[in-house]
Amino acid sequence: MTHFPTPKIRLFLMGYAVVWSLGLPFILIYLWHRARRDPDYKAHLGERFGSYPTTLRDAIWVHAVSLGELRSGAQLIRALLAQGDTVVITCFTPAGRREGHSQFSTEIAAGTVAVVWVPFEFDWCYRRFFRAFTPRYGLVLEVEIWPRMVAACHRAGVPLMLCNAQYTAKSVARDAKRTPILGQMMQGFTGGLVKSQLQATRYRNVGLTNLAITGELRFDQAIPSNQPRAGVAARTWLKADKRPTIAIASAVEGEDDLFAATILAMRKSDPLFIYVPRAPERFDDVADMLAVAGLRVARRSDLFDAGLAPKGIAPDIDVLLGDSLGEMYAYLAMADRAVVGGGFLPQGSHNISEPLAMGKPTIVGPYIWTIEYPAAEAIAAGAIVQVADGNELVVALNGPAPDSAEIAAFFANHSGAVEKTLAAIPRLLAAADNARP
Repeated sequence: MTHFPTPKIRLFLMGYAVVWSLGLPFILIYLWHRARRDPDYKAHLGERFGSYPTTLRDAIWVHAVSLGELRSGAQLIRALLAQGDTVVITCFTPAGRREGHSQFSTEIAAGTVAVVWVPFEFDWCYRRFFRAFTPRYGLVLEVEIWPRMVAACHRAGVPLMLCNAQYTAKSVARDAKRTPILGQMMQGFTGGLVKSQLQATRYRNVGLTNLAITGELRFDQAIPSNQPRAGVAARTWLKADKRPTIAIASAVEGEDDLFAATILAMRKSDPLFIYVPRAPERFDDVADMLAVAGLRVARRSDLFDAGLAPKGIAPDIDVLLGDSLGEMYAYLAMADRAVVGGGFLPQGSHNISEPLAMGKPTIVGPYIWTIEYPAAEAIAAGAIVQVADGNELVVALNGPAPDSAEIAAFFANHSGAVEKTLAAIPRLLAAADNARP
């Protein structure tokens, strides 16, 4: 077993510390700039330096960098709480932090959950974090590798494990060619709870061998019962049940022209599109873009109240703009099928778990490296369709959809990750203890 940290990693961490020290003013400027649109970016700034107004003793630490990661881990967090554990959740973005406060407001009030900013990448910030929460172990959701976090946990004797982890083909190629040190940093994790056998093989290849295959946590996400009900009612009110209805979920900047062209190309069949941008700061820009394209657009905030009850008479529209957060299941309930955004750009696709959970035939673009698992398996099973570009997207939307039974079978076969993760954590911790000299 390679001793961590190696001399090369020690040297890297020294340079990394210098870069962070020099870059800190620019990071603070970045947060201030983002705060012009979202004031929460500069709120509770002391937490980013390891100063916390609340403390928890012997907490389980769950790091969820943003909204998607928090949602993917929510059921696991609830399962940890059900075991009697306390949990500290760290986030980097306001969207993740707000979601944590929303989902666990009762537990926060009871003192069993804290939702705070992850410390900046300084050893002294992590030392203050450890004093506040004395974590028994940490779980880093998805694909986050923060070198100082890894090194600080190793130094403090806090077991840190990757959870719901995937090491994508793109990341493997990048690390092998340009950033091998990031692959070497994997050896600083105590273990990994990974999504598939393929992911386990990739982690072993870079020296992380204490692994368990636990599947995809997103498949265990609870569906808020009110959202599908409200979505079905809204579907009837909009008369979407009498026309082809397509949800474009998590559209990102750079895809708008492609999706607008798709909507225009399909106007002959009189579809209704439900367009949900990924980032809330884009709502106004997307509404303007769609209107300039000659499409009749209405916003969710204008048509429905806070509980998604319709207001007034349903308008005759081409596009319903989903200008809200946390209501994706309602939007999907309105639709016959879904297109998942992100995958028409090299940055990669967003997750497919929500449309699959709703049994919706789903289309993704060519760039699925971010969701390699379960997208590759879902494509092979015929549960989702992959297209290469906008032209193929139009063809696919006009063609037959995957069978609902195939979608349901795939989803069922890949669920249960929470239970598998809970069972694997003690095994990985015990194996790490036994491996110590």
